[in-house]
Amino acid sequence: MPRSHERLTTPLVRDGGRSGALRPATWDEALDRAAAGIRRSVERQGPSSFGIFSCSKSTNEVNYAAQKLARAVVGSNNIDSCNRT
Repeated sequence: MPRSHERLTTPLVRDGGRSGALRPATWDEALDRAAAGIRRSVERQGPSSFGIFSCSKSTNEVNYAAQKLARAVVGSNNIDSCNRT
């Protein structure tokens, strides 16, 4: 399978807000930042500010894990997928 040379191979994080430049980061740093952003949003706006859209092409196990994350960890019932189409 051909791959693009422009494909990202490492996570990028932005320093200095939305206007800051992107820089390469470790997976741990990128995931910690994502988790902190979700946590901040839930603390400020409540659990209903979080939602997940899951893919119908994912396995049942992946979709189950997504709904468990939304409901049990975050406390949100905002989960949907394109399974109905």
